[in-house]
Amino acid sequence: ALRVLEYPKIIQKLTDYAGSQPGKELCRNLSPSSDLTQIRRMQRETSDAVSRLLRKGNVSFSGLADIRMSLRRLEVGSSLNVEELLRVAKLLETTSRVKAWSRSAQASLEEQNEDSLEEMFTSLQPLTSLSHEINRCIPSEEENADDASPGLKQVRRQMHQANDRIRAQLNAMVNGGTRNYLQDAVITQRNGRFCIPVKAEYRSQVPGMIHDQSSTGSTLFIEPMAVVKLNNDLRELEIKEEKEIEIVLANLSGQVAVNSDAINDNILLMTELDFIFARAQLSLYYKGSEPDFNEEGRVRIKKGRHPLLDPKKVVPVDIRIGEDFTMLVISGPNTGGKTVSLKTVGLFTLLGQSGLHIPASDHSELAIFDEIYADIGDEQSIEI
Repeated sequence: ALRVLEYPKIIQKLTDYAGSQPGKELCRNLSPSSDLTQIRRMQRETSDAVSRLLRKGNVSFSGLADIRMSLRRLEVGSSLNVEELLRVAKLLETTSRVKAWSRSAQASLEEQNEDSLEEMFTSLQPLTSLSHEINRCIPSEEENADDASPGLKQVRRQMHQANDRIRAQLNAMVNGGTRNYLQDAVITQRNGRFCIPVKAEYRSQVPGMIHDQSSTGSTLFIEPMAVVKLNNDLRELEIKEEKEIEIVLANLSGQVAVNSDAINDNILLMTELDFIFARAQLSLYYKGSEPDFNEEGRVRIKKGRHPLLDPKKVVPVDIRIGEDFTMLVISGPNTGGKTVSLKTVGLFTLLGQSGLHIPASDHSELAIFDEIYADIGDEQSIEI
C-alpha cells in the first residue's frame, strides 16, 4: 500500500529538506504509526516548527554530523585526530547557532508561550569554550597553531632558527665559489633535506650526500656536508614537533571526553530537531495543515490537494466517509478524478499517521487505522 499510494515519493521530498545526514536518515525511516498519542505529539511538533519558521525564517542543521563512533573511541582511551576534533567543533558551533536562532524566534513572540520544541532547544549545550579551544589550537585540517601549547611554540621557534641557519649556509655557497658548479642558483629539498642542484660533472667539487638526480642525470641534488648536521638537527626538531602535536590532540581529546555525554545529547536533540523542521518545511511547501484525529473511523477532508500533482492545476476535493456511511463508491468516465480521490484519501491517512501535515484546509479530519490496503487496478500514475 505504501508503494501503490506513492508514500515513498513524499518521504524522498521530506528527506531533501533535512540538513544533515542523521536527520535525513530519520526521514528515510519514517513510517505511519497507529499510536494516537505519538501521532498527536508529532503533529504538534510539526505545527510548532511551522510556526517558528513563519516567525523567524529557516534554520540550518548542515553542520550536524554523527560523531558517536569518535566518542566511543574516547571511552577506551584513544585520541581523536585533527579531522575528528574539527567535526566536534563544527557540531558545537551548529548547536550554538541553532540555540541562538531558537532564542530569537521565541523572543519575537508577543506572548512568551512555550511550545513543544522549547524543551529540546533549552536542553542544547553549545559548550562554547570547548569549540573555541579546538579552533584556537587547530585553525584548519592542515595546520596546528604555534601557540596551541608552550612546548609546540618553543619547538617551532627552534625549527625556524634551524631553517634560517641552513638557508644562510646554503646561500653563502650558492652565491659564493660553489655557484659555478650549480645547474641553478637555488636551494631545494629532497626527502625532507635541504639540497643544491649540482652539475653531474662537478660532483667531486661539492662534498656531500646525493639525495636525487634529474631525469637526464645531468643534475645531482646534493646535501653539502656543511649542512648535514644542521639538517639532522632540523629532523630531530620535526620529530619533537610531531610529539608536541600529539600531546595537543590528546589534551583536546581529553576535554571532549569529559563532555562526551553532553555532546552525545546534542547529536540526538539536533537530529530530532532537523527531522521535525524537515516536516515543517514540507508542510510549508504543500501549504499543509494539521488534521484532527479520531478513533471512530471518520474521515472528512476539506479541499484536499494531492501533493504529487501540480499545485497550479490540481483540483481540490472534499471527501467524507465514516459518519452516515462507511462505504464510498466513486463512478464516472476515465478522466483521472476517481484515482486521484482514492489515492488522496489513502495517502493523507499515511501522511497524517506519520506526523506529517496534509495539503488540505484546516480542521480536516482523519481516522486512525491499523491497516491500509490499496488496489488501484493497473497502478496507474496520477502525476502530470
